[in-house]
Parts: sequence; structure tokens; C-alpha cells
Amino acid sequence: MSDPIPAVHLPAECLPAVEAALDALDRENIVARIQQHDHRVWRDDPAEIADRLGWLSLTDTMRGQLDGLETFAAEVSAAGYRHLVLLGMGGSVLGAEVLRRAFGSAAGFPELLALDSTLPAWVQAVSDTIDPAKTIFLVSSKSGSTLEPNALYAHFRGLVAAARGAAAAGENFVAITDPGTGLERLAGEQGFRQAFLNPPDVGGRYSVLSCFGLVPAALIGLDLNQLLSRAAGMREQCAATAARDNPGAWLGAVMSSLARQGRDKLTLIASPALAGFGLWVEQLLAESLGKEGSGIVPVAGEPALTPDRYGADRLFVYLRLEEDDNAAPDAWWESVAAAGHPAVRLDLPDRYDLGAEFYRWEFATAVAGSRLGLHPFDQPDVQGAKDMTDRVLEQYQTTGALPAGATTGTSIADLLRQAQPGDYLAIMAYLPDTPEVAAALNSLRRRVAEEYGIATTAGFGPRYLHSTGQLHKGGPNSGLFLQLTADHPEDIPIPGYPFSFGVLADAQAAGDMQALQNLGRRTARVHLGPEPAAELEQLSAGR
Repeated sequence: MSDPIPAVHLPAECLPAVEAALDALDRENIVARIQQHDHRVWRDDPAEIADRLGWLSLTDTMRGQLDGLETFAAEVSAAGYRHLVLLGMGGSVLGAEVLRRAFGSAAGFPELLALDSTLPAWVQAVSDTIDPAKTIFLVSSKSGSTLEPNALYAHFRGLVAAARGAAAAGENFVAITDPGTGLERLAGEQGFRQAFLNPPDVGGRYSVLSCFGLVPAALIGLDLNQLLSRAAGMREQCAATAARDNPGAWLGAVMSSLARQGRDKLTLIASPALAGFGLWVEQLLAESLGKEGSGIVPVAGEPALTPDRYGADRLFVYLRLEEDDNAAPDAWWESVAAAGHPAVRLDLPDRYDLGAEFYRWEFATAVAGSRLGLHPFDQPDVQGAKDMTDRVLEQYQTTGALPAGATTGTSIADLLRQAQPGDYLAIMAYLPDTPEVAAALNSLRRRVAEEYGIATTAGFGPRYLHSTGQLHKGGPNSGLFLQLTADHPEDIPIPGYPFSFGVLADAQAAGDMQALQNLGRRTARVHLGPEPAAELEQLSAGR
């Protein structure tokens, strides 16, 4: 079980604010009120709160479904399927991706691939990896109307129909959605193998312990009872009404009180096996707390620097897996703490304690929202980019071309010259997620952090639109936004749609850039051409 009492080093100047936050939680009875589903902890208006608190009791709600999930997973494994492809965006994918990276697939179970991109190169890479006839596709969407998974479904449905015949193609598809959605209806009409209906009172980014996380987890052979039991243990600890004895409330108090002091860059480092956890935390914090010109900026996957290169805007949290190779992250965490930066270490005896950490961070985020005066269950600024994308696509359908100059900004040099203490660089990469591109992005992040002394984040588009996109537009105006795009040497049509995957990805990039510029954010765009990894390395080297 995750250690409820973290190892912590807080500078003396941080302690009074943390103690005051803990006292306020006790005085206002916040923990008990959250457990009682009291929406007034966050807002007088219950909209998007009263119907979004089902995550608090998912360990009970999902317990009765475990036998069915395990039976279904055994059926899929016995049928000889070799791959699972998870089609979704944001909270429909990220929790499962954490589990995939941490556990892999058990012997005899298919390999899981997560596809949350519209980039033709990314779609093609997955298509080339699998045998469509021997693959189960999980179409995952809370609303059932999300553009990206619907377009991906159309593509892969065509591949399966070509391999197995149209009449049998539905057997390769599984829906995960809320009751009554268009996706549920589609599953029935087109003969899906199964449709898993999620509790509707759970928001996407709080859904990892629901069907959205547990169905993929079952299909790769995880012990769901173990995972849910660890979460239930943390849930019990987070019921402690005294904030100092409550691991979720304590973490929420630390995050929020330090953010109020200007330490709003929560920098997560993890043991190698838990590196994927940052993807999930990014969305949870960014969408829950990045709004109304305020919030906490999650920094995940940033190259480790020497302590003197970090500014006074940081809180460091280290997720440490006991059974992993921790020599490098241990030394880094100790050096950061010794240098006087606020540093917290959360210890996990084994991988199944991810269940506990999912619950701890959800509870902490809800508490932090209360302390910061923020509504943690809506995402009011996400729609702006979607609306701009729709306009770009409408223009494309009318004229046959994307709008010229829709994504122009300043140069990267001019952008970085605007950097001030407390700013951060957000790299928005509409590039394929390859090892070469990832390495080049890390080089660029290291160079910027060392030369300019600011935090850096990086997200692949369009994935980040459903994650940190809310923070980019609704959070503090401390971001420098660098969009990276590249050519599509080979595009892919989308069956039944009037545009291709390449056009869709470019429209999403254009729409997001326009939304940022409409809000007065500081932006730059660099188009890298046909060899993005090599050109990005040159950019990282300052050439």
C-alpha cells in the first residue's frame, strides 16, 4: 500500500502557509463535506459538480463488475487476439496508458496500443503494427460524440471489414461510453462485440478506476481486485476528517498553499516504471485547476537539471516505486531537497499501488480546487479550440484549402526573449511520437530550461487539447506557447468524412493557435518539414 505519510522537505518560509491551509480544511470541515457530496465546497451552483462526484465511491461501484470484466478478458485472450487498440482522447485513454506503461501485458494477453492522435503518420504506424483481423479496438468516449475516436473508428472499421468481411467486422470492436450516447447506439447498430456503460456521474479525468481504465486493464491481464483494493485502502485513509491525517487532503493543502505563494509549477518525477503517470497527472491538474486566470501548472517528463537551475516557482513531487531502479531519481530528489526547494516523496511498494495514487491525486485535486476557489470538474475553455477547428474545417470544405496564415506567430527567438521569472514554455508538438522526436523534444526542453531558467512542458497534438489545453487558455498568463508542425508525406482519407486525417490534424493545430492568439497568449509556430526529428534537433542546438 502507498505510504500515506510522505517524505517531505519544506523550506521554513513555506510552512506557515501549509499549516494555515490544513487548519482551514479542518475549520471548514472540508473532508467530511466532500464525502457527503456537498457541492458548496466549490460552488453554490451544483451544475457539473453534483453529477460529477461518482469517483468518490468507484471502488464500491465497480466491485460488482470485476467478475464480468475478467470473464470478458479471458474470452478475448482465448480467441487469439494479438493486439488491443484504444481509440480515445483525454481521460478516456490516459489512465489506461499509465497502466500499460507500468505493467505491460500479462502472458497470454494481447498487447495494448493507445491511439489518441489524428496525425497520419501516427495512425499509419498503428495500422502497420497490427493485423486488423486479430485486433480488438476499444472505442472509448464518455460523450460518445468526440470527433477523434469517431474518425479513428471509421478508419479501422474499414480495415477490419476488408480483412474479415463487413458482416463480421463488428466483433472486433468494443465501446466504452456513458449510457444513452450515440456511441452506445452505434455499438448496437453495427454489431460491436460488447458495450461497457460507465457510471454517468464520473467526469473523464476522474474515470481511471471506472470502465475507462478497468476494461483495458482487464484485457491486458491485470489483477483488477488488487488494483481496486489498493484504491479502496487510500479511499479509507482519505476519509480521515483531520487534514493532517488524510493523505489526499494533506497533498491538496500543500499544492494549493504553495501555488498561492507563486510555486505553481508542480514538477513530477517518477521511478522509470511509473514515468507514464505524468501524462495522467497533467490532465487531472491542468483541466481541474487551470482556469479563471489561475491554477497549477503540471510539469511532467522534464529533463532533470541541477538544483541551481530551478526557479522559486517550483514544488517537486517524486513518485518512488520501491522495486524499481531508483539510483538516479533518488540522488536528484535528495539534491533538490538539500538545495532548499520544497520536495515531497510518495513511496509505492509495488505497481498495484498506482490504484491508491489515482485516488490520492483525485482527492488532492478536489481539495486544492476548494482552497484555490476553483471549480475542479468543468473545462470551460476547451470548447474554444474546438469551435475554431470547426471553422477551419468549414472553410476547407468550402474552398478546398486550409486558411493561409491561420497559425502564424512570432519566431521562437522572439518568443523566448519574452521569458520572465515564473513563466513556462509549453511545447505543442503536432509530430509523431517516435523515440527520435521524443529525444529531440527533451533536448529542446533542457536547453530552454538551462538558458532561460523557466519550466517547460511538452505535449503531442492533438492529445494535449484534451489535457493541458484547458490550462493553456484558462490558466495564468505565464505561458510561452510554441507550436511545432510538420509535413504529412503520406495522408490517409477518413471513410465517410469530407477531409483526411492530415487536414484534420492541421485544422486542429490552426484552431488551437487561433484560440490562443484570440486570448492574447504569447505564441510562436515552427513548421519542421518532412524530417521533423532531425530538424528539431537542429532547433534544439540553436541552429
